[in-house]
Amino acid sequence: MIGRKKESEQLQRAYESGSSEFVAVYGRRRIGKTFLVRETFNSRFTFQHSGVANTGTKIQLERFRRSLIESGHAKCPVLKTWFEAFDELKHVVQVSGVAKKILFIDEMPWMDKPNANFVPALENFWNAWASARKDVLLIVCGSATSWMLNKVIRSRGGLHNRVTVKIPLRPFTLAECEELAESIGLQATRYQLAQYYMALGGVPFYWNHLQRGLSVAQNMDALFFAGEDKLETEFGELFSSLFAKDAPYVRIAEALCSRRLGLERKEISALTGIANSGTLTKYLDELAQCGFVRRYRIAGKNVRDSLYQMVDNFTLFHFRFVRENTDDDPKFWSASVDSPLLKAWGGLSFELVCLEHVEQIKRALQIGGVHSLNYAWRCEHPADDAERGAQIDLLIDRSDGVVNLCEIKFSSGLHVIDADDDAAMRNKLTAFKRETRTRKAVHVTYITTYGLAKNKYAGDVQSEVTLDDLFDE
Repeated sequence: MIGRKKESEQLQRAYESGSSEFVAVYGRRRIGKTFLVRETFNSRFTFQHSGVANTGTKIQLERFRRSLIESGHAKCPVLKTWFEAFDELKHVVQVSGVAKKILFIDEMPWMDKPNANFVPALENFWNAWASARKDVLLIVCGSATSWMLNKVIRSRGGLHNRVTVKIPLRPFTLAECEELAESIGLQATRYQLAQYYMALGGVPFYWNHLQRGLSVAQNMDALFFAGEDKLETEFGELFSSLFAKDAPYVRIAEALCSRRLGLERKEISALTGIANSGTLTKYLDELAQCGFVRRYRIAGKNVRDSLYQMVDNFTLFHFRFVRENTDDDPKFWSASVDSPLLKAWGGLSFELVCLEHVEQIKRALQIGGVHSLNYAWRCEHPADDAERGAQIDLLIDRSDGVVNLCEIKFSSGLHVIDADDDAAMRNKLTAFKRETRTRKAVHVTYITTYGLAKNKYAGDVQSEVTLDDLFDE
């Protein structure tokens, strides 16, 4: 199994525990939750079941009964309520001869229908019965991350503090994607792997669709533009799997994709028509919980002026390219390889990749153990007409009295700092120091694909990080 070593070890420890354990595995669709659980235990389950999408309680109960029968409960009666269903699950546990009974319930959010009393029945099963034993390992999974967090992990009801092990499944890093690419026989340089990552993010399922023998452009066309229905419709299914009513979440995602450094709440409200109220807070919080959005505070500004930034590569790619391919050109990507549009996208998307690999960047700078706040920064209102506004791709604001001001450049060769680049950097330094009034030392750091060409301007750069550093495990 590629990656997931820590998560697999968590599952093993829960299995070897001398007590019953309640494990919640959660993360976005296609991230590999089911694969992790099945591979860790080699599908050695006393009981396993998966909720069914887009069906009512009657069918959910019928399928649960079928899973009980397949687990050895041949005389399982017809189930009318979830309380009855979990009572019959007790029977499966009681007759099992294995030392630790693994109960795996996948896609649990789909099982919770209005007025079905699914969560109260689950609470009763665990609190009144399973938790009192020492031989039950209950593992629940769900792609609807907000449901998993609100109904199970952060429950204020009967499941409050009942989950004993929480396993959030994150996207793969570049290093893990490189290992995955090698496992499927994909021959690609790290530069090419970075290009794939900028569109697919670290979602293993997406990477498994890449075809050997095709170029990056050919693979991108096959995945998104050739009408082969591999990932062209994935975006709609992704959001609908996460949220019962996904329209407002999609509007917010679209708005956030229009501004690389993010938007304030009032800007999001204006672009989406969603009132700047508790409802917007709920939507933004749930998008953040699902890993699509991050909230960060700009140095020198109030908390209420915090920015919300889209950080999901796949979503950004969808709004920038897939949705905009109105001509249905099956070779859209191949035809656009050298276009200014794709070059601009490469630069912006590489910034996001760097943001997702800040820990690798810090290790390359030999500050891995130093606490830091990591954020982008912008100043749109210069002090006078002679100055320009400024925006900084990434700031690593360190607790040891230093701020790394990171300039991020994605190119096919050595990056050459010219006079214009140098002037722009000096303007950013001046604006940042003036607006934030920081007393920390500010170090200019360049993050590039292949490094910096050595010239007179490169002498003002305190530190460098390259693409290879981002592949550090």
